[in-house]
Amino acid sequence: MPTSVFQHAVLVGKHQAGGVARTLSEIASWLAEAGVEVWVEALTAHHCDLPGHAELALEEAGTRGADGGWVAIVVGGDGTMLGAARRLAPYGVPLVGINSGRLGFITDITEADWRQAIGAMLGGHFEREHRSVLGGQVLRGGRPVFEGIAINDVVVNRSGATGLLELRVDVDGRPMYVQRADGLIVSTPTGSTAYAMSAGGPILHPSLPGLVLVPIAAHTLSNRPIVLPEGVHVEIEVMSHKDVGVNFDMQHFADLLGGDRVSLRISPHRAVFLHPPGWSYFTTLRKKLHWHEVLGEED
Repeated sequence: MPTSVFQHAVLVGKHQAGGVARTLSEIASWLAEAGVEVWVEALTAHHCDLPGHAELALEEAGTRGADGGWVAIVVGGDGTMLGAARRLAPYGVPLVGINSGRLGFITDITEADWRQAIGAMLGGHFEREHRSVLGGQVLRGGRPVFEGIAINDVVVNRSGATGLLELRVDVDGRPMYVQRADGLIVSTPTGSTAYAMSAGGPILHPSLPGLVLVPIAAHTLSNRPIVLPEGVHVEIEVMSHKDVGVNFDMQHFADLLGGDRVSLRISPHRAVFLHPPGWSYFTTLRKKLHWHEVLGEED
């Protein structure tokens, strides 16, 4: 095998999933034989027995790999990939996703094909993609009380069995509307095929510099999804005194009070994904959304 463009790899796995530990072990041995120094993300190392490979926090891998030569290889589903991407985006360390989950919108290498795909990538043959990261704060009385980042979306919604919420939305300091709905999704192009699509939003190509706001079960049918430029500052004020929460990629949560404001901007950082040679976003859509199905034909 030719000299690898990556000298160091950190492995991340969805340790709860069956068979992931075995796949990680096979990848670790294969990379070591190719002359790549292999590390294991700390939580993954705690749950998976990978002897001979030291554990390393992803943030430490990011610090070491900020100047290049590092890659993160993620075995799991899109949730595992998103979690690793959030932690590595500030450092620009690229990620490769091997899908052991169900959807695989961003973990696009099958477990059966990882040797061929990673072998090509080590030789420098890959498609590099940069994805937007959405950063936000919860402001209470003008002071930040919570911060988070998201690769997919930030969602403000009711957290109990209460009625409709009232949410005032300002864009760049100018009022856009007061939304009466079950909630509001602010999605990056990456997240446009997740919750935003389920709520009726459009699919945005991941290279587009934009955001989409999608109301959840809006009270008025004229309240439609809207696509905004990437550079805008979105503020969502909670006007309801009900059970309301905000989450970032469905992972980081905060309870909101009436008068709280959720302040959102696209981060200067980008998540970097590597795909096998010849990868196409449209191929992913065809496979995952079954656009390739023809009446009377089998998959």
